[in-house]
Amino acid sequence: MSATHFGFETVDESVKARKVRGVFDSVAAKYDVMNDAMSLGLHRAWKAYTVAVANLQGGERVLDIAAGTGDLTRAFAQRVGPTGLVLHSDINEAMLRVGRDRLLDQGVVTPSLLADAEQLPFAPQSFDLVSVAFGLRNMTHKDLALAEMARVLKPGGRLLVLEFSQIAAPLRKAYDWYSFNVLPKLGQALAGDADSYRYLAESIRMHPDQATLKAMMKAAGFGHVDVHNLAAGAVALHVGIRC
Repeated sequence: MSATHFGFETVDESVKARKVRGVFDSVAAKYDVMNDAMSLGLHRAWKAYTVAVANLQGGERVLDIAAGTGDLTRAFAQRVGPTGLVLHSDINEAMLRVGRDRLLDQGVVTPSLLADAEQLPFAPQSFDLVSVAFGLRNMTHKDLALAEMARVLKPGGRLLVLEFSQIAAPLRKAYDWYSFNVLPKLGQALAGDADSYRYLAESIRMHPDQATLKAMMKAAGFGHVDVHNLAAGAVALHVGIRC
């Protein structure tokens, strides 16, 4: 069997999905609280920027992958209107359930689907836009997932990947200290789970940097890819256009 990484740990590919699922089963109930604490609320601005860049029009069809608690799903649904469609999807049932309930509580009625991004259950050219926010780094075969995203997009369709990335060099030492000293303590204090947040910090370090991810998207079938660095590169929005 092939080996892959789970944070800094090397594991067999066959067990990574189970271990990632365990992390998100653990953090689902406190996910939004922890997002606010970890990013000092900045994740809301990053998502708002992503929605603005998406520039959705009424009637468009959107697939929100690793949609979790549904922040982007809700914003996208408002923009495509009653003639459009936004699918709220996630591979983790606990996260999907939290997101579905939250969307319903907010008056957003849209389908929620348990789906693996590496094997999307949709016909080719089904969507105008695909988004994945803070989820790509947890996927075992990122190249397969990107190829699947390209497959289900219409020609000229857009892929938006919002993800933690490589922060500017002068800030890396301070960022590492925050990630490996503060985040696990926040996880313990707010969610009773230091280990899951230690994994999340490690998974960021193992994720491809901006240039590598851009090259991966081009290899998957995106003819043009723009990179928008946010928070000095701690987060990046990659925008790919399907050939």
